[in-house]
Amino acid sequence: METIQSMFKHLHWANQQILETLQNSKENKQANNLFSHILHAENVWYTRLKGADSSHLPIWSEVSVESCVEMVNQNHHNYDELLSTLSNSNLDQLVSYKNSNGTKFDNSIRDILTHVALHGQYHRGQINQLLRAANKEPISVDYILFRR
Repeated sequence: METIQSMFKHLHWANQQILETLQNSKENKQANNLFSHILHAENVWYTRLKGADSSHLPIWSEVSVESCVEMVNQNHHNYDELLSTLSNSNLDQLVSYKNSNGTKFDNSIRDILTHVALHGQYHRGQINQLLRAANKEPISVDYILFRR
């Protein structure tokens, strides 16, 4: 549990770093779209972890940077609350859900939480690539920097 909790603290810190940069930069539609995708996906997975239907939730939907502020805060609150109720013994419990195509899957809570933490980092790298192409300094969101 300690590693997963640390990964989610990093996730929130990294989201905050990206959000701050996007708020203080000239609008970059592609970067905003990728960031909102990270936040939408976090919400979709949280909904699945809670045992609810996520089919009505967007995964790719353009939202303003201002709306991302609320999404970052809500996702942080949701995962903080969820992680506070889990123990090591819960992590191997299976969650049944349907993906966005309606296909049914079963994965452990541990695998889903690990996926959520890693998924965002992948797209943050894409955002940094877009920022660099726009002559902006990329945001260092490496885990080790967070831990330092």
